[in-house]
Amino acid sequence: MSRIVFMGTPEFAVPILDALTRTPHSIVGVYTRADQAAGRGKQLRLSPIKQLAAARGLPIFQPSTLRQLEHASQLRDLAPDLIIVAAYGLILPRGVLAIPARGCVNTHASLLPRHRGAAPIMAAILAGDAETGITLMQMDEGLDTGPILAQRALTISNDDTTGTLTPKLATLSAELMIETLPRILAGEIASQPQDHTRATMFTQIRKEDGLIDWSRPANEIARRVRAFDPWPSAFTFWNSAQLKIIRAETASRHTGAEPWRVMQIGKEIAVATGSGALILHEIQLAGKRAMMIEEFVRGQRNFVGSLLVG
Repeated sequence: MSRIVFMGTPEFAVPILDALTRTPHSIVGVYTRADQAAGRGKQLRLSPIKQLAAARGLPIFQPSTLRQLEHASQLRDLAPDLIIVAAYGLILPRGVLAIPARGCVNTHASLLPRHRGAAPIMAAILAGDAETGITLMQMDEGLDTGPILAQRALTISNDDTTGTLTPKLATLSAELMIETLPRILAGEIASQPQDHTRATMFTQIRKEDGLIDWSRPANEIARRVRAFDPWPSAFTFWNSAQLKIIRAETASRHTGAEPWRVMQIGKEIAVATGSGALILHEIQLAGKRAMMIEEFVRGQRNFVGSLLVG
């Protein structure tokens, strides 16, 4: 029986930790980010990983950084054979990487070296990739640069969003980890170095990045709608109010209308873009509930023909 330390924070990491608790190995520590204040009352919100760890009676650690000697010493005292990392959110310095005999293994939600960085699922949708996947990687001091231990691909459906693709990849990650773990612990895997010339990097998204530029092509905007669901959402402005575009698709035929103009194409409601048109299916006006476009237009008859603002 091996001693494992798990490091993770969001919902994506939950299936992996859950699967690890069902193995014969001992989870000697769970590291997760500090509790965050949330909501109007600013009450502390526990990370999904902390909630699971607490429910399973696992020891929980929440340092603000791993760069301090006291935290490295704490990890050494746990004597892990392996550290498994899944969307933890803190950098592991050289001293921590060197602690476990079998090193530190990261589960990354892309087919590395494509889409290194903090938001690989969003990046794959934005890029229009036909597939993405999971990479198990031996961690080094770089950002997602370590040698590859295992990979498994997953097709991206035309209607996949970041919200729908994340749990699929989380499940795949757990399956691949459990399947590969015995060979990792036995030292039986010959890792493969990444081809750094093929690497792509995706920077962190800000809320304001969700603002739609209707002068861009319709297919690009459609990908942004999917990639930014559930956060930060793709949005525009109508009558000075924010309007979220929740579900949309590109039109099968083009239009000569000016970009930003809302129009009717047959039975569909669409917005003209810099190239083609975007058919709206579901939207949400600020302060209102989400609505199918047909319902929205029945209550807002001046919507068709208006100009949206970005």
